[in-house]
Amino acid sequence: MSTRRPARTAIDVLIFDYNGVIGLQPEPDMWTQLADLAGWPADQVRDFTTAFWSRRAAYDAGEITDHDFWSGLLRNGRAAPPGSLLLDTLRRTDTAMWTRTDPAMLDLLQTTQAAGIPAVVLSNAPHPLADELDRAPWCATLISKTVYSARLGVNKPAQRAYEAALEAAGWPLPERALFVDNLLDNCQAAARLGIQTHHYTGDVRALRTRLPQRFAASMVPAMPTAP
Repeated sequence: MSTRRPARTAIDVLIFDYNGVIGLQPEPDMWTQLADLAGWPADQVRDFTTAFWSRRAAYDAGEITDHDFWSGLLRNGRAAPPGSLLLDTLRRTDTAMWTRTDPAMLDLLQTTQAAGIPAVVLSNAPHPLADELDRAPWCATLISKTVYSARLGVNKPAQRAYEAALEAAGWPLPERALFVDNLLDNCQAAARLGIQTHHYTGDVRALRTRLPQRFAASMVPAMPTAP
């Protein structure tokens, strides 16, 4: 009886979420700084983050402006009208929270690029963050196309988001695309369209096992040999 494993489905394109995959999550002190700018007391940072996320989906989808987003979050008499220094500072501080990248993921992107497999970013991101990511050197050199929710007008896990990523990749067969996201709901939505998925939990080695064998093996450090 044969024990051979079935052949892997070839991968023509990699589709990566940004935050929580390529990008690192913000540190607690970053949330504290942002909450302080918005006028929240130091003992209410957790409440601030809850309010932040309750408004974020509309901001990510481009449905509300920077001013609208932050106006609903300001406390203690603070105001940030369009063109104000406070609004600009809030926007820049928020954007900076999300632009740190994981070196291990950038190494993986360099290897997959060398192997000739293009990478697309599909991210829920507001306009300021989308613009900043596109200006980043790693994005300009390692990513073929970017698809951001604010520009598209819809967030993952909406079907149109994945279709836009496939379109950006040149419409490969869905089963020949691998989508990587840190949120299970987003992976499940992609899988319903026939796209291969990987629920990323911070384990780069586990992700490497999903990549074509011809170069996945080259990314695993060699075991030291005995003297």
